[in-house]
Amino acid sequence: MDLIKTETIDRVLYVKLNRPELRNAFNPEMIKEITKVVSEASNDDELRALVLSGEGPAFCAGADLNYMKSMVDYSVAENRKDSEVLFDMFYALKTCDVPTIASLHGYVMGGALGLVSACDLAVAHKETQFCFSEVKLGIAPAVISPFVIRKTLPQFYNRYLLTAEMFSAKEAFKGGLISAVGNDSEKDEILKKWIKKFQQNGRRAVRATKTLVSYVEEQSKWLDQKSETTKVIADLRVSSEGQEGLRSFLEKRKPSWIVEREGKDAKN
Repeated sequence: MDLIKTETIDRVLYVKLNRPELRNAFNPEMIKEITKVVSEASNDDELRALVLSGEGPAFCAGADLNYMKSMVDYSVAENRKDSEVLFDMFYALKTCDVPTIASLHGYVMGGALGLVSACDLAVAHKETQFCFSEVKLGIAPAVISPFVIRKTLPQFYNRYLLTAEMFSAKEAFKGGLISAVGNDSEKDEILKKWIKKFQQNGRRAVRATKTLVSYVEEQSKWLDQKSETTKVIADLRVSSEGQEGLRSFLEKRKPSWIVEREGKDAKN
């Protein structure tokens, strides 16, 4: 696997996104690799935890530009199929039998927040920056929304999903998206502490508790949410606004609705 690195140490699987030159932005191949590794981790009876992190200056910048370019010309059906594969990656993390931890730094953007929300725990460097950037592009954070909404507080997701503001690790912690914040040494100590706890606790008990939590969260409704959220994003991607938003981003210009707004403001 070229797009992710894996290493098992003391019954802990470390999974590192490995496209540092692109801030670990994901593409279809990386999505498949992550889904495969996480699914295999569920079947490994010896594992006690899975730690997900990113190589280089950022955890993950969301979807990469070439991936986004391909979406512009997708049909509704192609967008739906693509979105279902993305949902399956998040769902694999959410339902992984072993505890999952996201270790964050740099930037966590767009779809990367689905990875964070699907993990059981997350620790971020205090300078980490986050953004649900989708509405800036005329689309919606649809596929990640079931994971984000289950994870965070209403006052958090109602604000940041709709405004697409950048927010800090402190705000992410207050909103329930992440479990802890610290500098480099503090972040490492927090991660070591959690891993030690998972190694000391009963393996079967921890896995049974994860299954119980999923049941209590009404896991039976996940597939209904997959159907609705992938429909929303597929429809928006092929809409005139979604096409304009994606193309303006790729062409590094302002979308037409901002140009129109600025023209109206100048007249007033």
